[in-house]
Amino acid sequence: MGVNRFVLNGISYHGHGAINEIPGIIKSKGFKKAFVASDPDLVKFGVTAKVTDLLDQNGIAYEVYSDIKPNPTIENVKSGVEAYKASGADFMITIGGGSSMDTGKGIGIIVNNPEYADVRSLEGVAPTKNRTVFTIAVPTTGGTGAESTINYVITDVEKKRKFVCVDPNDIPDIAVVDPDMMASMPKGLSASTGMDALTHAIEGYTTAAAWELSDCLNLEAIKLIAKNLRKAVDNDPDGREGMALAQYVTAMAYSNVGLGIAHSMAHTLGAVYDTPHGVACAMMLPIVMEFNAEATGDKFKYIAEAFDINTEGMSQEEYRKAAIDAVRQLSVDVGIPTKLDKLKEEDLDFLCESAAADACAPGNPKPASLEQFREMFKKLM
Repeated sequence: MGVNRFVLNGISYHGHGAINEIPGIIKSKGFKKAFVASDPDLVKFGVTAKVTDLLDQNGIAYEVYSDIKPNPTIENVKSGVEAYKASGADFMITIGGGSSMDTGKGIGIIVNNPEYADVRSLEGVAPTKNRTVFTIAVPTTGGTGAESTINYVITDVEKKRKFVCVDPNDIPDIAVVDPDMMASMPKGLSASTGMDALTHAIEGYTTAAAWELSDCLNLEAIKLIAKNLRKAVDNDPDGREGMALAQYVTAMAYSNVGLGIAHSMAHTLGAVYDTPHGVACAMMLPIVMEFNAEATGDKFKYIAEAFDINTEGMSQEEYRKAAIDAVRQLSVDVGIPTKLDKLKEEDLDFLCESAAADACAPGNPKPASLEQFREMFKKLM
């Protein structure tokens, strides 16, 4: 076994009401003005205000930046860098799902590493010298776990592709994981972001670089999701708390060991059809699990058991099928479609080439040929 690196948040706060810690954190650090990156819907529906009201009550100055799309673009990052510089802020608070946090990571990295002002230059593993701007990350979805990862994903609208950036310098300094911030998520978003978390956990558990430290985290996350996602979609507070924890726990792990082709394919669908990331992941996950099954040893046995399935006396083939069926059933139960109507035959070549070139593809437990990618994409038609 070679050397494994593990990068984690400095500090995280968990539980109902955790956001109340934020003013104290800011005061203890002596910061003067916050740059609050949050998406327009969260601003509109008063979710961002749950945090900015606390800043108001404590006399902390801030500026809100909300030029952020669900699949954030190069433009969102560039205009954010300008807004940050103009704001006079000395730290950042990102409030939202992966979109707000990924945009914030891009902004913070470029502000402190101006030689990477061309956002495309950050693709892959960019050897940035300086940490991002000091960031407090507050997730509002139980899914991406972006508050505890070293990755972010930006959409290149011009080239119809998403690119993944991996940089230990981008991990937020502090994560505040408060399930109450997730309570206003509509059902569909709870379902899709929760299935994104499950895809992280299963891909992270079966990825080529997985090892004991990541496995114990990912397996625990699968158990939490199997037990809590249906409840969270029904807005049950315990279900929300379970999903808030699950998405954070798997992100600690997958961020360090990588993912697989369910993510490569989901990134491509997101770039071409603007499919929400979690929906694309949920649709691809059981299809990719079938493809990968033979390369996963006995891991599907433990996935099946995480879904409370008794695998005693099951053959390898049976427990693998049981794990895939359990994932597919969960996805259907929370209302994720199994078909993508927008998918067109004439796009398949581009989709397959993009998925094969994606940064998540090499982590898959077995390689996929363009023809195999095509077969998997076709299952969505």
